[in-house]
Amino acid sequence: MRHDYLGNAVSGGDDATLAAIDDFVGGFLGYEERLLAILAGADGAPGHCLANAYAGYVWMFLESPEAPARAATYLERATRAAPSASARERAHVALLRSWSAGDVAAATAIAGEILAAAPRDLVALKLHQYFDFNRGLSPEMLRVALAALPAAGDVPQLHGMLAFAYEQCHLLADAEAAARRALALLPREPWAQHALAHVMLTQGRIDEGIGFLESASAGWRGLTSFMDTHNWWHLALFYLSEGRDADVLRLYDEHVFARDRTYSQDQVGAVSLLARLELAGATVGERWTVLGGYLAARRADVVEPFLSLQYLYGLARAGRPEAGELLAAIEARAGEAPTAVRAAWAEVALPAAHGLLAHAAGDAHAARRWLGPLLPRLLEIGGSHAQRDLFQQIYLDALLRSGGRIAAQQLLEERRRSEPRGVALNRALAGLYAGLGLPVQAAEAAARASRP
Repeated sequence: MRHDYLGNAVSGGDDATLAAIDDFVGGFLGYEERLLAILAGADGAPGHCLANAYAGYVWMFLESPEAPARAATYLERATRAAPSASARERAHVALLRSWSAGDVAAATAIAGEILAAAPRDLVALKLHQYFDFNRGLSPEMLRVALAALPAAGDVPQLHGMLAFAYEQCHLLADAEAAARRALALLPREPWAQHALAHVMLTQGRIDEGIGFLESASAGWRGLTSFMDTHNWWHLALFYLSEGRDADVLRLYDEHVFARDRTYSQDQVGAVSLLARLELAGATVGERWTVLGGYLAARRADVVEPFLSLQYLYGLARAGRPEAGELLAAIEARAGEAPTAVRAAWAEVALPAAHGLLAHAAGDAHAARRWLGPLLPRLLEIGGSHAQRDLFQQIYLDALLRSGGRIAAQQLLEERRRSEPRGVALNRALAGLYAGLGLPVQAAEAAARASRP
């Protein structure tokens, strides 16, 4: 019996197949491009159950309507090979089948069963956390990671997964400790770097965050497009807080939207960063137009509500007619989504879609009416705190533009706790306080916005 590098038993296969499995496991956990070696490995071993299940996962992470079809060949192969595989490997086939069918609740349950029997199967853990994350189930992300800790505490990526789960539960001290533990074991661990960036941003440690990410960036070569561009996106948020708009635009052009422009996560990172730049008062030129050309293919993409909403906003800001098609697709999805995710689509994503379209069209009053009631429920559509903050920023802009000065003052001051010297934030407060007849507070905010 062979074993992967984490010690999980692997049925059959030659040295090349096992090497491809190890590349997938290590690459998947570490966001390294070598995970793609499993595709050639599975093609070279069409009768190997686990290799083909893992290859199917690669295609499912396209996060697009065509993903199940792309994964189907590998699912069929894995299914045919399953009778001679172990219970753990057969469970991975069942997980892939449920995921391909859109039954995320069942896929999550299977991942939990795998972990109960094989707590060092960190692929199952990563998938469990991914499904939890997309449904806003942060405590579940933490629970499953903690359960694996006694068996896999030697694995740096587990501590990175713990760090992000802690951070999403607002347990920032625990998140930083877990991230530091991961980085002590593996200084280039990108998910731990990412979790620590979240902590520093939330705590307003802007200069420290910039120094940390800038020093880490040399290690991002060889990472997947998502992890590479996303960590640069985080650095851009720190720059944006300092009012370094030109540097943010440079990062957008050179890193954030410079790898795989067709990939879901790269696209929503681009939408989010352009929107934040505009909300901060920057001019983005023709970048919406260019981005909109890539987003046009998403006209019917309702795989994940968090992704669809950002595709929609990007299409609207680019003036693309496909925005109307995507709104219709979201409306249809809201009526037919599986029970486990129906409320997220019908009660959160659909009204949010109307609010985002209203904001993109310049109707601040309508955007305010649509978006305001949704803010406490946005976690249901997935995404991280930092990512979902885009929607609150859009709502804040709608408040300011529609005369909601009192509510805006409350929200802006709450935000200042974690971003005390944010340039755009304090600039907005300065104007707001001036309009409210509070010149001393306006002057103080203006002074904070003028960085030394």
